[in-house]
Amino acid sequence: MMKKLIIGLFALSVNLLPNMVMAASGSVPLMEANNDISDQPSLQRGAKLFMNYCLGCHQMQYQRYERTFRDIGIPTEVGQEQLIFDGSKVGSHIKNAIGKEDAAKWFGAAPPDLTNVARVRGSDWIYTYLKSFYKDESRPFGVNNTLFPSVGMPHVLQELQGLPTAITEEVTVDGVTTVHNTGTETDGTGEMSEGEYDDAVRDLTNFLEYVGEPTRLESEALGIKVIGFLIILFILAFMLKKEYWRDVH
Repeated sequence: MMKKLIIGLFALSVNLLPNMVMAASGSVPLMEANNDISDQPSLQRGAKLFMNYCLGCHQMQYQRYERTFRDIGIPTEVGQEQLIFDGSKVGSHIKNAIGKEDAAKWFGAAPPDLTNVARVRGSDWIYTYLKSFYKDESRPFGVNNTLFPSVGMPHVLQELQGLPTAITEEVTVDGVTTVHNTGTETDGTGEMSEGEYDDAVRDLTNFLEYVGEPTRLESEALGIKVIGFLIILFILAFMLKKEYWRDVH
């Protein structure tokens, strides 16, 4: 009886989990970012995008410029010249000058710090969010987001992507017809092609994931070494045990 109950609960959880994920993301399936934080050129391009398009409103107050440049392979002098725009010292945290009260007045809420956004939301969520803006003249900034309805921020990458429009479909349930957004389609006015914009968003997502856990690659490399050491220690201990117990057996 207990076995059947456990199997039933497991089956129920498997069926409910996709629905819970869809509900948490606004009933929009997440796209796979397929980013790689070991790809330094991608991280460098992502850092450039963040500093130019995101830092005006969003901070990374727990991350320092110098640590970032060192980790992603940017010479300190180059980073200080090309990626620090407010005269901050290279050892400073990545902050901007916008006040929280002003930001809340302009955007409805102060833009969140993005240091840990990838750890909270996940890379797929960020990637999907940046590809889900569409034209909506009813919103204060003229855009909305299929993943984050009633979004309070402008489409900051619009000059790169263009201004997408929403792709909709009508769904009728019990005689009631509703319109759902199923995706977006760009108008072709952006500086980048669709493929180039996808790569740019992936680079930015990659950079945000790195910032959320800068020591991840080091931790993974150390973990492999520790596991290797434990395997060798186990073999030596097993051989020593056999040697001690040889006369007993």
